[in-house]
Amino acid sequence: MPTTSLPRQGSAFPPIELDRSIRNQALRVHSGLRAAIVDGLLAPGSRLPSSRELSAQLGIGRNMIVAAYEHLASDGLIEARHGSGTYVSSSLPTPPSIATAPDIPLAFGGRPPFALGQTHVEPAFLARLAAATRRHIAEASVDDLAYGDPRGSLHLRRQIADFLAVNRGIRCDPGCVVIVSGTQHGLRLCVDALLAPGDCAWVEEPGYCVSRSTLMTAGVRLVPVPVDGAGIDVAAGFARNPGARAAYVTPSHQFPTGVKMAMDRRVALIDWADATGVWIFEDDYDSEFRYSGPPLTALAGLAPDRVVYLGTFAKTLFPGLRLGYVVVPPGALGRVLARRAAFDRFMPVFLQNAVADLLADGSVASHLRKSQRRYRVARDQLTEIVNATSRGTLCPDVPEQGLHMIVRPRDGLAPGLSQLIRAEAKIEAVLLSETFMERRDAEGLILGFSGYETGALRAAATRLGTTALKLADGSRW
Repeated sequence: MPTTSLPRQGSAFPPIELDRSIRNQALRVHSGLRAAIVDGLLAPGSRLPSSRELSAQLGIGRNMIVAAYEHLASDGLIEARHGSGTYVSSSLPTPPSIATAPDIPLAFGGRPPFALGQTHVEPAFLARLAAATRRHIAEASVDDLAYGDPRGSLHLRRQIADFLAVNRGIRCDPGCVVIVSGTQHGLRLCVDALLAPGDCAWVEEPGYCVSRSTLMTAGVRLVPVPVDGAGIDVAAGFARNPGARAAYVTPSHQFPTGVKMAMDRRVALIDWADATGVWIFEDDYDSEFRYSGPPLTALAGLAPDRVVYLGTFAKTLFPGLRLGYVVVPPGALGRVLARRAAFDRFMPVFLQNAVADLLADGSVASHLRKSQRRYRVARDQLTEIVNATSRGTLCPDVPEQGLHMIVRPRDGLAPGLSQLIRAEAKIEAVLLSETFMERRDAEGLILGFSGYETGALRAAATRLGTTALKLADGSRW
């Protein structure tokens, strides 16, 4: 804690603040004097007390004062004048004003229903993760402490490859798995490596706004392609821009509609990629949480040479873990790793190895089973309450997979009702219209239901339903 040292009686030297948390006394004095000089409390050209005088004033040994003065002199902040004493340097710039951060609206931390991407993690699982992390740090090898493989921990990459082979139908060499901090990190890395600014890419309409932003930031020109009950309409993509160099898709669980991409559409997309050499970026959104039957086969399992597969632990575990992965086609791996050298080089290894341990011993699989049961209950609870409280005003589209659902106002109600409901009910939800690039009149609310306590979810669902009923009854029109 900073404390102010008062000058001795009769001294013209102003008080300086000494930070008692700095245990080395010479560094403590250096820090206090440096702050006083930089902030302008000690003006350029002003004389400093002798080391003996300042020692007496501060109650600190003279040797510590001498060491602090020498450090300040090496910084160019003070200068010794032969026969005259020590002075603040006369050539210092004008003291800077205190820079304050601009007020930028940011969404982070725990968020209320119905924000997307929230998860629940049992304390016992966190304890196992913490123990594994501590163990890997305590037993770190020389290689663990050095600059690491840009692909990430081999232990984790092997576990991911095994998991994908069993659960997603992807047979890949662990050497083609690249660990990243999340889906958007992986997407940006691969886009920068494989596309050029100005290239066009198909994106789903409606689709995931965050990935669209990532693509646009990389200089990619977006081509919205409509989605129907069979997924992205490949024929419409050909009609809109047959020369696109990539496609970003969520084929197993489309965001936000939740539809599965039909096999004939998958084949058409793969044939286009094979014939033209374009890249398909497959975001396997929420694929682990399927409430009826096993997860679907990933697109990358059908076309490993043209599909860049993007996965993450943000939903299976929790977003704060900051671990994701990319399965890169062998022909693209060299370009992606070369690009990574200009990004972040590699990810920290200790947490990767800890997660790999929990994948290997079944802890992650057990956590997923428990989470799936919990999220299914939350889905059903949300559906029941919305139906009961809105009395048919809202129509939930109950998903077979994933962690969100769309609720739509019934037909025949006034346009713009979804936005009014969100504002009146004071809920955090994405409007369906906000996921479109071209059509902005779609009615509906996208509600995340995972990771919330039962009471909070029930209260928000009740407020949503009663608000929708009130507005539909004509209180606003």
